[in-house]
Amino acid sequence: MFAVIKTGGRQYRVVPDDVLEIGKIAGDVGTIVQLGEVLLVGGETPVLGAPMVAGASVAAEVLQHKRGPKIISFKKRRRKNSRRKRGYRDEITVLRITEILTNDNKPTIGARPKREKPVVAASVDGEDDAPAPAKKKAPAKKPAAKAAAKPRATPAAKKTDKK
Repeated sequence: MFAVIKTGGRQYRVVPDDVLEIGKIAGDVGTIVQLGEVLLVGGETPVLGAPMVAGASVAAEVLQHKRGPKIISFKKRRRKNSRRKRGYRDEITVLRITEILTNDNKPTIGARPKREKPVVAASVDGEDDAPAPAKKKAPAKKPAAKAAAKPRATPAAKKTDKK
């Protein structure tokens, strides 16, 4: 089963467990949001909306809020000494589609728990299974003191020496 949704002025074809980046929407990381603008619900008997499918929605989990790539807009008018450089980065929300709902149903799948890194227990016998900490480097050597500078001869002194 798939659906075509509309959000942020764009249309996306989604299936459950899809991860997609859309324009920023409200919702904290880890919460489930419902996207209500469904244009088409496909499957064995596709349902086409006019313009939206009545009672259909898509449930998605918010994975992350981030910023997109930097876009640079540079304008130059030649021979006029006129330049303008502007840039921006879009605000993006990363979603994972959890399910496609019809008939005004509510989402049944909650937010997935975050994976925790396994913690290795320290051994009791005093054996060190963990890697030894890195040794500190010796401090950098100071450069040797330069020899005392010879007094410079002034231009007037050079003239008198050449006689």
